[in-house]
Amino acid sequence: MSSIRPPTVAGLFYPADPDDLSRYVRQLLADARPPALTPKALIAPHAGYIYSGPVAASAYATLKPIADRIRRVVLLGPTHRVAVRGLALPGTDAFDTPLGRVTVDAAAAQAIAHLPQVTISPQAHAQEHSLEVHLPFLQSILTDFKLLPLAVGMATPEEVAEVLETLWGGEETLIVISSDLSHYLPYAAALSTDRQTMQDILHLRQPIDHEQACGGTPINGLILCARHRHLTPHLLDLRNSGDTAGPHDQVVGYAALAFTEGEQHDRQ
Repeated sequence: MSSIRPPTVAGLFYPADPDDLSRYVRQLLADARPPALTPKALIAPHAGYIYSGPVAASAYATLKPIADRIRRVVLLGPTHRVAVRGLALPGTDAFDTPLGRVTVDAAAAQAIAHLPQVTISPQAHAQEHSLEVHLPFLQSILTDFKLLPLAVGMATPEEVAEVLETLWGGEETLIVISSDLSHYLPYAAALSTDRQTMQDILHLRQPIDHEQACGGTPINGLILCARHRHLTPHLLDLRNSGDTAGPHDQVVGYAALAFTEGEQHDRQ
């Protein structure tokens, strides 16, 4: 008997109606103007679409030329509700969204099941939005893919990097790190803090702490892999909720980055 993780923030973080959601996401993707890159990995935000959707779209729009190649998405996001040691698999066969069903990659899950930092925690995934909000973008841009979702709790950069290296694959595998940036700073302070965080990531400096990015733990693991595999990070978009749909007194920062293999020079 299969087990399905249902959507839990549809109607809150993004539209619950399938037609409304499809139109919304496709418009966000159409409005994005990313450079011509071939990403191996992305960093994208996970707030409500009214706040961070345009920034996330700037990351996902880079996939349009290579969408037919991608068959596996390794998606890592921080846990917000349930404490987890290590990286937690969902223990489910699929994730549902208003746009349909995404199959969990059982072979990929089995490939990392032996690692001591990998656990199974349906509870960590049950209410977690940091992974769910990415799925409608992936469903809208990719043609046929399986998902390996990992809820990241307390883990070292090396533990995250080991999981990523095990799943690295070739052009069929995309890695996505879900993270927002600074939280609830005044607008000017957030600009300064988030710009420094971007410089750290663009120069592959870690650790990125959780004051800088709520997904700092998976970002740090990606940075280690990027150093090892000579990836180049590219900043695609940097904004905050004060730029999109919120007030300026307390804002949340968002960034979109693409990491490419080989010589693709568009780094900022």
